[in-house]
Amino acid sequence: MKRKSVTEPCLFVIIGATGDLMRRKLLPALYQLMSDGLLPERSRILGVGRDAKLTDEGFRGQARAALVNAGWTSRQKIGRWCSVSIDYQAIGEGGAADYERLAARIGDIEQRHGLPGNRVLYLALPPPAFPGTIEALGKARLNRSKGWTRMVIEKPFGHDLASARRLNALVHRYFDEVQVYRIDHYLGKETVQNLLAFRFGNAMFESAWNRDHIESVQISVAEELGVEQRAGYYEQTGALRDMVQNHLTQLLTLTAMEVPAVFEADGIRFEKVKVLRAAAPIRDDAVVFGQYGPGRTKGGKLRGYRQEPGVAKRSRTETFVLLRLEIDNWRWQGVPFYLRTGKRLDRQATEITITFRRPPVALFRALDGCTAQTNVLVMALQPEEGFDLSFEVKAPGERFTLQTRHMTFRYAEAFGRSRSTGYETLLLEVVRGDQTLFVHADEAEASWRLYTPLLRKRRRLHSYAAGGPGPAGVL
Repeated sequence: MKRKSVTEPCLFVIIGATGDLMRRKLLPALYQLMSDGLLPERSRILGVGRDAKLTDEGFRGQARAALVNAGWTSRQKIGRWCSVSIDYQAIGEGGAADYERLAARIGDIEQRHGLPGNRVLYLALPPPAFPGTIEALGKARLNRSKGWTRMVIEKPFGHDLASARRLNALVHRYFDEVQVYRIDHYLGKETVQNLLAFRFGNAMFESAWNRDHIESVQISVAEELGVEQRAGYYEQTGALRDMVQNHLTQLLTLTAMEVPAVFEADGIRFEKVKVLRAAAPIRDDAVVFGQYGPGRTKGGKLRGYRQEPGVAKRSRTETFVLLRLEIDNWRWQGVPFYLRTGKRLDRQATEITITFRRPPVALFRALDGCTAQTNVLVMALQPEEGFDLSFEVKAPGERFTLQTRHMTFRYAEAFGRSRSTGYETLLLEVVRGDQTLFVHADEAEASWRLYTPLLRKRRRLHSYAAGGPGPAGVL
């Protein structure tokens, strides 16, 4: 991956800066980059929000509190950075005049602090606000500057194929594709990026990464939490839109892609799109939807989804999805890919499991009780990032028996624990102008083309107990 050095300072314009994403993710990530010396000096943050009563100093106070809550302990250093680097601009109702004032404030900050006009416009907003904000930015001529301008859009990008196409058309009316960074924080995780190094940097795995040696691939994102305070959003979204279309599909494309011609953004993104275009239509009998009902854990009783605050009593929103798809190309023909995600499950884990085929001869069949198990490679993304490979060995003793043993690698043991959430990596790549870890317009539409037919079908919801493993005996 070609790394561009960062030499010139820039202005981060965070639209939606009084929201949860700014407090929990963006602000701590920007402070981490500053602390590590990865952002050029004089780079600044302009928070943009609707609160007309909030002042610069009031917003800085909120920023200081957010960083302390995120675990940073040097209050003096935090206070100094917030006072020097952070400003606030009210956007009101978001009319044309409001954005003209925003443009003027940006110009004033850049002039007073000698900034070269490099800008990151970050839309930390709910998806329904994207179209109006993008159009307002374009009409206020904030899509261009004397330096570079790059716009970051959070997921989900659209809610089906038609809406993704409309949103892409609107984006391209004002911004060139090279200016657009559709962000998925999963792509900032070290283990996700290491998929490329693991596959293409190790001949022993890449040579076996195909239908001749692999029996199946499972990609799983299991969550212990329920919808928490996100019921309003989740009722309109569901697990298919919230997790499968973006997070799991990104993992799918990185797992299944071909070797890119060049190791840079365009080459990698092109191969990811090819995977989605080769995916066969998903059959009705290859999808399972579920919704968690009441359950219990050691900590006590758990509410069902329909008992959560803000959820309709007869809600048909899925909180669990399991689907099987196939990729009709030379490498993967006949290999099933299983994508699984759910809320209120019995564990918190994100994993990619590669199950290899059994040896083609029954060498140990004549030996009583001696059966070779399949080799399994598990790539863990969270909570512990690393790899686990199972293999067969002869157990000590006169009798010939096989036992399964594991080789394990953990990032924390090898490199120490990191504070990174993934946003640090992605924000830095935006500043560097490297789009490798971001979603291209064609990729967003290809993903929706695969899943939109599932949204239109009448679905059966399988109930499962909160705190359990999910629906039993399905697919």
